Amino acid sequence: MQAGVCAVLVHVADMDAGLSWYRNAFPDAVLEVSYPSGFVFLRIGATQLEIVPADAKVGSGAAGSVVYWWVDDFARSLTGLKSAGAVLYRGPLEIDGKLWMCQLRDPWGNCIGIRGPLAANPSDVGSAT
Repeated sequence: MQAGVCAVLVHVADMDAGLSWYRNAFPDAVLEVSYPSGFVFLRIGATQLEIVPADAKVGSGAAGSVVYWWVDDFARSLTGLKSAGAVLYRGPLEIDGKLWMCQLRDPWGNCIGIRGPLAANPSDVGSAT
């Protein structure tokens, strides 16, 4: 088995709104199209971020698993996600060797985790714990 995450599916009620929101929240993501299906997704490094419809089997919202994205500047990334409309859900917390982590929620209640070094003043990050 190969190591690493190849795709993350985010379930939303409105795929167009979800794709638009995630493009804004992850401005460095590259929009790609899978052929021949025409399925549109975002590529972040080696990972596909796939916005898919919520349904009876998998709804949107926090349900246990949270993917944490590595960020080079925790405070800047936290500010950017909050500016896009994400709401701080858990943390921020200082962890392993001066790294920081937290969870935010998108407009559909899904959790987004970020983890990385704090490149600004710790008082800039706030807390939701």
